[in-house]
Amino acid sequence: MQCKKALLWMMVNLVAMTGSVRADQLHVLAAGSLREVIGEIGRRYQIQTGVEVRADFGPSGVLHERIANGEKADLFASADMGHPLKLAADGLAMRVDMFTRNALCAFACPKVGLTLTNFLDRLLDPAVRLGTSTPRADPAGDYAWLVFHRADGVHPGAFLILDQKAQKIVGGAPQNNAPVKEPVVEALTAGTIDVMIGYCSGRQHMLQQLPDLSVVQVPKEIAAGPQYGLAILKGANPHADDLALYILSPEGQQLFVQFGFTPIGLPKGEP
Repeated sequence: MQCKKALLWMMVNLVAMTGSVRADQLHVLAAGSLREVIGEIGRRYQIQTGVEVRADFGPSGVLHERIANGEKADLFASADMGHPLKLAADGLAMRVDMFTRNALCAFACPKVGLTLTNFLDRLLDPAVRLGTSTPRADPAGDYAWLVFHRADGVHPGAFLILDQKAQKIVGGAPQNNAPVKEPVVEALTAGTIDVMIGYCSGRQHMLQQLPDLSVVQVPKEIAAGPQYGLAILKGANPHADDLALYILSPEGQQLFVQFGFTPIGLPKGEP
């Protein structure tokens, strides 16, 4: 009997300890393009509140699927608005906010000679090999295909050419730790592709690895998105609301500026 009581007491204490750990930790699922900024936000938030932020990163479409299949998390930071809004419509998210914007850039090898004025002509050149993310799994791919559709209005037939030539370099299963070899860098280095369409926020990271790259933002007349959505998920830790407010605060928005994103709002006079 004493043994049973001791075992029961241990189980009660274990549950209590588990609850305590949970109360002091937030689990965030976030788009891979947010890896650096969410890491910094989590670090600062923990210093200010004592609440740890644990983040897993990957393509937003894949993360959405994980949540829809029952994975528990507190916040979902997506590279689009569609996935968070779908979770809200399905009763899996309690609130959705747009929290930052990005832009699409082309990262090109020097031999392409890519500029803003010859942008579409160079991408349509049969000799230029083009890389993108994977549509539906990764919003960066969806945005790229929107660019292809808009290019068709400027140059009839452009969509068919770009749709057929684009190689889907990234957008598979999410990885919490950065890979030793990055697929885009490897593809550009090996000559598998000559140009990669991706998020402009990745400019500094790419240039650190391939300093000779030309980085050209997609021209305004064919540009698309990106808008990022933040969902507080059903059953989230009460601290999730507080972290969301921090992300939307002037301090949080200024961090997005530092990491190459466009804030949704800052006090007048700030960049």
